[in-house]
Amino acid sequence: MYELNELLQQIDVAYDGPSITISSLNTLSDATAFELSFLQNKKYVDQLQETKAGAVLVTEDMAKHVPDDSIAIVVEDPYMALAYASKLFAPALLDESAANAVVGEGSVVADGANFAKGATIGKNCTIMPGAYIGRGAVIGDNTIIHSNVSVYHECSVGSDCIIHANTVIGSDGFGFATSKLGTHTKLYQNGNVVIEDDVELGAGVTIDRAVFGSTLIKQGVRMDNLIHIGHNCEIGEYSVLVAQSGVAGSTKLGRNVVVGGQSAFAGHLEVAPFTNFAARSGVTKSITESGKTFGGFPLMEQKQWLKLQVKIARLLKS
Repeated sequence: MYELNELLQQIDVAYDGPSITISSLNTLSDATAFELSFLQNKKYVDQLQETKAGAVLVTEDMAKHVPDDSIAIVVEDPYMALAYASKLFAPALLDESAANAVVGEGSVVADGANFAKGATIGKNCTIMPGAYIGRGAVIGDNTIIHSNVSVYHECSVGSDCIIHANTVIGSDGFGFATSKLGTHTKLYQNGNVVIEDDVELGAGVTIDRAVFGSTLIKQGVRMDNLIHIGHNCEIGEYSVLVAQSGVAGSTKLGRNVVVGGQSAFAGHLEVAPFTNFAARSGVTKSITESGKTFGGFPLMEQKQWLKLQVKIARLLKS
């Protein structure tokens, strides 16, 4: 925790006003009276006007939209200021003062598996050589962790899951602020990853931890090999993703979405439940109606895409 005036001093922001205790950073919509938030993109001004954040980093022209019970912190670049602040709240990777890892009854741990202090392994698990379970990470009952899987600090894997070799759960999301001179400042990813029960992840899957809150993989999800899930994504129950698919940050897939191989999703989208995507689909807009099948890029309903390919083929023959 930091007093607001102390926090701002550490990130070189001039401030002469009331101070409150800041416990963490959060989004405008989720922040509480003890959290610091920010507005970079003016299209989210409605969220700014309704935020419960104790203080908000904003540009001068947006300060008038900050609610009366929040403190407006005027800066030239709110995202850059947030990046500097995020380092102050980055959790420790190791905690040597924590209790030794706990391994549940009936679990089998192969030689070469490594648990950080504070990790918890459930009952009847199998942990293969080279696996690493980080500080504060939790593995549920009856879960199999194959060789060289890494579960980073404070992430959780549910019960009855299978995680195949070389998968990484909780690595940093791809976040940084860029200055006018083109230099990059890391935005520390201070959230985690939560994987619910009965999930199977293939080999070489990477799931990024959230900036704030959690990246969420819901119950029953199946992922093939070599898939990337960006920070703060949500993959709905029983969804299926085929190899080499990628989902950019903060996109949410509904229940039972099926994603063909090498498909890609832009960030900040929402996809309706029971939507299907053919291989190599390029999804750049939200899908609001359930039950349809899409394909191609630019994305269209799969039947239209197939008809288009037939017409193009005929043109090439003429």
